[in-house]
Amino acid sequence: MDKLSISATANGLNYLPEYLADQEGLFHDTGLDVTAVACDPWTGVLDDLASGRADIALGGLWVPAMYAGSERELSVVCQLNHQFPMAIAVREGSGGDFALEDLLGKVVLAPGAGGSAPYEFTAGLLREAGVDPAGIRFVRDLSTAMLVELFTAGLGDAIIADLVTATELEASGAARIVFRHLDDGGIMPNSVYYCRTERVAELRDRITRFVSGIDTAMRLLPTVDPHTVDAILKRRWPEKDQGILREAQRQMAESAVWDTVAIDKTASDRWMRILAEGGLVRTAPPYDSLADDSFMADHR
Repeated sequence: MDKLSISATANGLNYLPEYLADQEGLFHDTGLDVTAVACDPWTGVLDDLASGRADIALGGLWVPAMYAGSERELSVVCQLNHQFPMAIAVREGSGGDFALEDLLGKVVLAPGAGGSAPYEFTAGLLREAGVDPAGIRFVRDLSTAMLVELFTAGLGDAIIADLVTATELEASGAARIVFRHLDDGGIMPNSVYYCRTERVAELRDRITRFVSGIDTAMRLLPTVDPHTVDAILKRRWPEKDQGILREAQRQMAESAVWDTVAIDKTASDRWMRILAEGGLVRTAPPYDSLADDSFMADHR
C-alpha cells in the first residue's frame, strides 16, 4: 500500500468527496493509504509541503496563483470544488428583493483569517455587476467565528459566510440569506489540490490514483445512501446541528460544486483576472502555468 499525505486548510463540508472516498475505501481500492490533517492556522499547509510532512495540500487556487513565478513553485493537480460555496446574509428585518448594489454604503463583514477568497471573489462579482467595492465598508482579516459573534451582537449590515454558517444564522433568526455564490457566482475553481512542482514526477502515480478516487467519490455522491453521508457529518462535526449540515450539503449537491475534478480553464482565467484586479498577483497567471493538466485530462 502506497502512502499519500494531505495537509488541508480546513475541515470543511465542501471537502465532502474526499471524506466520502476515505470512508468508502475508494483510495484503498487504488492501493493508496491516504492520511489527512487540517492545519490551524491554514498557512501550515505551506510549511508541511516545504518540510515533506505532506505530499499534497488542499486549499484555495489563489495560493498557487500568488506564488506563481516565485521560488515556491506549486503545481495544481485537480480541483475539489467547481464553484464557491459561500453566501451573503443580511440582518433580519432588511426586507425586500436584493441586488449586489444594495450593499453600497453598508458595512459588510468578510472573514479573512482562513484566506482571501470570501472578500476577493465577492469583490470581483461586485465589479462584474458594475458596483465599485470601494463604496462598501468591509470588515476583513478576522475569523469567521469572531465576525459571526460580532454580527450577532450588532456589528455590520451583512456578512459573507460559508453555507453552514449562513444557514445557522438564518435558522437563529439573526440574518436572512439573500445571495448564494452557487446560484449567481458562476463557475469558480475554489478548493484545489497542489504540490511542490519539483515533486510532481515522484508523486505522479500516486496522485493519478488519488484523483481517480476523488472523481469516483464525486460520481458516487448523488446516489449514495443518505445514512452514509450522515455518518460522515456526525463524525466530523458532532457539535453541529445535523439538520443544518444536511441542508447545506443538499444545496451543494444540487449545484455544480462537486461536478468535476477538472478545472475549467475559462473559469480559472476569470478568477485570476479578479485576483489581478485586487492586486493579489502581479499579473494574472495563465492556467498552463498553474496546473499540471495531465492529471485532469482523463476526467474532462
